[in-house]
Amino acid sequence: MRSPNPIMKYFEYEHLPEHLQRVSKPFSELARQIDADTYDGPEKRAGLRKLLEAKDCIVRAAIG
Repeated sequence: MRSPNPIMKYFEYEHLPEHLQRVSKPFSELARQIDADTYDGPEKRAGLRKLLEAKDCIVRAAIG
């Protein structure tokens, strides 16, 4: 069994207000798909980090 990927906790969105959940949810779904379908390695880790950065930017844009 594969260990949980630690970065995935940062893609959780259920704790956010509803309008931010709508913005964050697609990033979470994509991250879960990537995590499940892609072999572990440095490129996967880098890709998920960059996706997380993009998600954070878009959530901040929705706030401001």
